[in-house]
Amino acid sequence: MGFFGKEAPETVEVNGTAFRCQVCKHETFWQHRAQRHSGVATFFDLEGASPTCHCTISSACGDVHWFFPQD
Repeated sequence: MGFFGKEAPETVEVNGTAFRCQVCKHETFWQHRAQRHSGVATFFDLEGASPTCHCTISSACGDVHWFFPQD
């Protein structure tokens, strides 16, 4: 089993366009959901209120691209 439970990295589309890594220009990514914590949220023990983001991690260079939910 691969990274994050997937067998192989996948291609990603953003607004209907194939996404490429902004660092290495590679086209396949591991995908993961993560919460973005701030120092204030951590101080007050409110990490659960932090926004959940979609992360794509380049399978070539490991650079992480964060996508925040659109309201």
